[in-house]
Amino acid sequence: MLDPTSTRDVGPRVGTPLWLYLASTTVAGCALLGVSAYVFGLDALVALARKPLLWVVLCMVILGELRPIATPSTPSDNGAPTSMPFSFALLIAYGLPVAGLVQAVATIIAGVARRHAPHRTAFNLAQYVLSFGGADAVLRLLMPGPVPAPWVPQGAELLAVALAGAAYFITNMVLVECAVAMHERAPLHAMMGKDIGQRLFVNGVLLSLAPLVVVAMAHSVWLVPLFSLPLIALYTSATLSVKREHQANHDELTGLANRKLLIVRTQEALAEAQQRKQRVGLLLLDLDRFKEVNDTLGHPTGDRLLQTVARRLTHSVRPGDLVARLGGDEFAVLLPQVRDSASAREVATRLRVSLAEPMRLDGMDFDLEASVGIALYPNHAPDFELLMQRADVAMYVAKEHRTGVELYAPHKDRNSTARLSLFGELRRALVEDELEMFYQPKVRLADRRAVGLEALVRWRHPQRGVLPPEEFVPMVEQSYLMRSFTHEVLEQTLPRIAAWGAEGFDVPVSVNLSARELLDPTLPDIVAAGLRRHGVRPDRLRLEISERVMVAEADAVTPTILALADLGVSLSLDDFGTGYFTLARLKGLPVEEIKIDESFVRRSVADPDGRVIVESAVDLVGTLGMHAVAEGVETEAVAAAMRAMGCYAAQGRFFAPPLEAGDVSAWLLRNDRRGGQDRSPQEHTGSV
Repeated sequence: MLDPTSTRDVGPRVGTPLWLYLASTTVAGCALLGVSAYVFGLDALVALARKPLLWVVLCMVILGELRPIATPSTPSDNGAPTSMPFSFALLIAYGLPVAGLVQAVATIIAGVARRHAPHRTAFNLAQYVLSFGGADAVLRLLMPGPVPAPWVPQGAELLAVALAGAAYFITNMVLVECAVAMHERAPLHAMMGKDIGQRLFVNGVLLSLAPLVVVAMAHSVWLVPLFSLPLIALYTSATLSVKREHQANHDELTGLANRKLLIVRTQEALAEAQQRKQRVGLLLLDLDRFKEVNDTLGHPTGDRLLQTVARRLTHSVRPGDLVARLGGDEFAVLLPQVRDSASAREVATRLRVSLAEPMRLDGMDFDLEASVGIALYPNHAPDFELLMQRADVAMYVAKEHRTGVELYAPHKDRNSTARLSLFGELRRALVEDELEMFYQPKVRLADRRAVGLEALVRWRHPQRGVLPPEEFVPMVEQSYLMRSFTHEVLEQTLPRIAAWGAEGFDVPVSVNLSARELLDPTLPDIVAAGLRRHGVRPDRLRLEISERVMVAEADAVTPTILALADLGVSLSLDDFGTGYFTLARLKGLPVEEIKIDESFVRRSVADPDGRVIVESAVDLVGTLGMHAVAEGVETEAVAAAMRAMGCYAAQGRFFAPPLEAGDVSAWLLRNDRRGGQDRSPQEHTGSV
């Protein structure tokens, strides 16, 4: 049984088309039931009520009303009721009055048990009676003349019963879906076509049991309850199927739709909007300062807060809108129909207001704010991917400017057209070997000798010159080019390591890994194959993992880290000091080196408190059996300060800029001969 109004049972406003429809349907159904009962006669009803049969069937109908068979597109309490075989059997055997009255009693009892609103229970009762009325009319039309009561159909009469069942199904579906379409402001044909195959199957199975129930009723009333066994099996199977479907399409923590379901619903909305020349809105919402809650109070409290946020968002959107959780503290809201940008802004503002009210957990009040980005179809994008991307751009503009809500604007999307063009050129660059590896030396502070190199990728663009990684690596990380990019970096770096080793420069070379690369389970195999192919010892390759990755994806990337360590590849934690990572979390991880971020290094030299923090971190690094390396060292004073604090090594412009591969051997040779002293001014310049 479908819900004709709302999941919240809030009645429609008086005078609206939906209210008029519900009221007229309810009056028509009740009138039909009253007239048919009057025609049947009170004496006949009383005589029938004295038989155990009616009460047994009534119990089966009540139980069936409480156990409907749900489908993936309907809530658990609004599916096809398993009472259908029994109530329809009464219609066949005794006619509309008996079936209608029994169904009315069962509907009222089920409505009270589920705490349905009175208007909903009344409508459900009426649509049942009208559906039975349609079926009864078909039977009377196809079976003229007096029909005995009880009537057991036989032979060709079963065809009339089948057509009556079809009339019941069609009438019921039209009555309910008209109400749902009005409530959600959706086309009737779209609502009736939703999940139609599964609904036909379930209703067909239930209605086909009705003639068998009639036969059982004619032989022995106690045979009727035996039909509960196949119905229980059907109900259990459908429930498990719906549960699996729900788990696959919903977020486990909040119960909201996940990205998979969001994509499907958005694509459906876009297809319909294209036909009807309508707009579709996509809102991307990110909670501000939510990370502070997790870091301060722990993830369990953060999870409960997210559940509260999910409830508030769900109760703040319009009927038919879809709220989804994309991960972490990021949510999306699909508006399948939106009039214009002002209407989308109104929804976004309502969402922010719903979150602005303090949330009380564990005796504390939490004030949350959200940044919302809006993108519309067809104004801003023609498909889901671009719609999501542009809503994301608008959301970050709202966060950056602290405006709360932003509509996508091309002039605020920095270099959007240029970046799309650049992505196309990047695919060509991977094929035509336009990527190059530069190498920045890492120097031991005690004697200024080279103890390693860091491989840094550059793109030698034919028109724009040499591009630094920040201009193209983020695009790679968000695309399908990631694996090809990783392969290219290794295929350029590993032969160089082998060549320098043959020249006598046996120093490890570091390669940076992104979160996307570490989430690839095939990465250890790719690295192992590359080492074998180029004859490089595993300890000559060092892989650098950003602290940000360890903060956000520690559990997910740990298996890959351990697999790489099993190969003999050394590991380094990069950019330490830029996030909230604690060195204690490295316990059990095979990290040999901690690289202190250059911003942390600068702060430690200028600020006494910063110096104390760095000294403490360096001491802890040493205690854990690892080396501390300072990044971004640009002056002798900084180098001396880092050595005094206990850093083992450093890298930066003071020692050498990133060098082209052909210049590395000469620099290593000079460094080896003079122990790092008397370097020329040219070696003090260059960009990282």
